[in-house]
Amino acid sequence: MFPCPVLFLYSRFIRNTMYLDLAEHLGLIFHLLLKKPDSSCVFVVRKDQDIYIQTLRKLFNESHGIFIGLQRSEEEFAGKSRKTQLVQVSKNYRSVIRACMEDMHQAAVSARDPALHSQYSTQVSILSAMELIWNLCEILFVEAAVAGPLLLRLLDWVRLHVCDVDNMVREVLSSENPSKHELFWNLGNTQTLTEMELKWQHWHEECQRYLQDGTFASNSHMESICKILLGDENAILEKKELMTTWYHFLVTRLLYSHPTVKPMELRFYAQSSMDLFLGGESSPEPLDTILMAAFEFELHQVIKECSIALSNWWFVAHLTDLLDHCKLLQSHNLYFGSNMREFLLLEYASGLFSHYSLWQLGVDYFDHCPEYGRVYLELHIERIPLNTEQKALKVLRICEQRQMHEQVRSICKIMAMKALRNNRLGSALSWSIRAKDAAFATLISDRFLKDYCEKGCFSDLDLIDNLGPSMLLSDRLTFLGKYREFHRLYGEKRFSEAAKLLLMLMTAHIAPCSFWMTLLTDALPLLEQKEVIFSAEQTYELMRCLEDLTAGKSDKQKFQDDDVETMKVEMLRLALARNLARVIVKEGTLEGS
Repeated sequence: MFPCPVLFLYSRFIRNTMYLDLAEHLGLIFHLLLKKPDSSCVFVVRKDQDIYIQTLRKLFNESHGIFIGLQRSEEEFAGKSRKTQLVQVSKNYRSVIRACMEDMHQAAVSARDPALHSQYSTQVSILSAMELIWNLCEILFVEAAVAGPLLLRLLDWVRLHVCDVDNMVREVLSSENPSKHELFWNLGNTQTLTEMELKWQHWHEECQRYLQDGTFASNSHMESICKILLGDENAILEKKELMTTWYHFLVTRLLYSHPTVKPMELRFYAQSSMDLFLGGESSPEPLDTILMAAFEFELHQVIKECSIALSNWWFVAHLTDLLDHCKLLQSHNLYFGSNMREFLLLEYASGLFSHYSLWQLGVDYFDHCPEYGRVYLELHIERIPLNTEQKALKVLRICEQRQMHEQVRSICKIMAMKALRNNRLGSALSWSIRAKDAAFATLISDRFLKDYCEKGCFSDLDLIDNLGPSMLLSDRLTFLGKYREFHRLYGEKRFSEAAKLLLMLMTAHIAPCSFWMTLLTDALPLLEQKEVIFSAEQTYELMRCLEDLTAGKSDKQKFQDDDVETMKVEMLRLALARNLARVIVKEGTLEGS
């Protein structure tokens, strides 16, 4: 087994190398193992900082509910209804991203600190890119739109994310003379797919004829529209300033040249569109690489690039889980013993466990990782700081529900020790009982008895009175419970029952020998009652216990005993002798009658 620090470091950078072959992975591990640490070799391991951004809490919390709902509905839907449900789940995820993005935008607007404003603005950009990618994956993979509806979905995609046509239309129509507005002739590319399908052949033929006849040669705007309707790439590129991205150009180009494009044809149009639009002036950004991989239907490449480019595991974990439910990832297993879905969910959940409250969400993600989820949960749950009893009870309930017996005992022992150090004996005893730790329960029971001897009363009476079957955990705990029962019987003036129980505690050797003197002292008020409580046989037993107690001490110990102890012994002998005389007289009288 590799040393834990090496595995920890390896798991942190594995997102960048998860697609390497086995030999490359082994090489990386051995490089870490064999490289000697020196001043020039420093590994920096950072937590997932996005977990701590307050405005992203909505993203983590609300998406958790969507995730759990998806796992539980696995067998409820089939066929077309299943596909409809998965599309709706995808839309729900996107709505959460958009809501979080709007909150982040408001935070950026209201931020007075420039650094904070920059941080929020960056997060807005990241969330915007996440929704853009997710929406495209929804169209291509989840909904799996076919030729015809595919372009309609892509038009909606561009319209939602990168096209400002709606604002331009409002501006033109609100002007006094729309046809004279500078943006009027730039709206030639706003036809919908439905209109294009109905008139496509007619438009195409008419536009081609008008263009060849030179009908609009005197009007550059109309001639430009004709070329656009014919799908002339140069004519469309002349309006490049209206299309901020290559994928906007791609959808525009498809609309006028190939409105019934098939999914598998997208890769060719996408690549050529990016080359034409960028024109060698700039290299593709990470977002461009991700979108291109999607258009090429390279699903695993999409996930890999997103894992590298995005700042947290949330996106790839939830998207991969959704795609796995679409049955698109079943054939892809990783070399290190898990499938892609589980690997990413494990990483995301591990990040949640580093947060003081989001760790509770991580539990559910581990629950739905059948291969390693249980192991990860056991390891992470033991590292949760148990700051309060309330938090400890939450963790304990999670472990009990999953029958994690070792973790239950460990948590209870930790809390019992904390309570004992703070002299909270009742809490310590309660935790030790839950842990079923007999040795610790014995230790705390001794502390209870010691406190009783010093103070003359018990603390936490409710706990001791309601031990029930738990008192059988250890002999000392049994004695504590029974001794408390003796006091209760005595308080209720049920003297005969109290006397019988007191004698049983001594003769059955349940009571520790160090506590015998206390028990014998407790017998004094019963011996002095007007009514005879102890029988002759019981009195002889008490006498024997007293003699055994005093006989067990050496002469040196007897010499060291203080006057109080000596006086107690003498008082007990006198009370026992007097009680024996009374009981003999009473029993003799009864026999004579």
